[in-house]
Amino acid sequence: MEKLLRNSETYSIIGLCMEVHKMLGFGFSEIVYKDALEIEAILNEVSINREKQFDIIYKGEKLKHKYFADFVMFENIIVEIKATHEGITDKHISQTLNYMKASGSKIGLIFNFGKKSLEYKRLVF
Repeated sequence: MEKLLRNSETYSIIGLCMEVHKMLGFGFSEIVYKDALEIEAILNEVSINREKQFDIIYKGEKLKHKYFADFVMFENIIVEIKATHEGITDKHISQTLNYMKASGSKIGLIFNFGKKSLEYKRLVF
């Protein structure tokens, strides 16, 4: 049941990223894909918050350093964008899981635009 969490929103985000990849292909830097995804989300009236900041709490205290997720879409889905030829790595997965923990989000999506075909991974925490 948990794997079905927010399926329609997840599919919408995947569709937005597929459109960006279809239009731009691979080879650009991450920032280009982030800019394009932001435009695509706005055009499709999808809730998007770019470079959302999250505080890290340790024993009730806010730490000085913060996390900045690439996007939060549909109010609480973490979306991380990569543009790397090696694909989605364990490091990317760990990074996204940390953002999910900091934000309280149960769903994270990682997209890699760095290959001929769009790669993505859905994480449930």
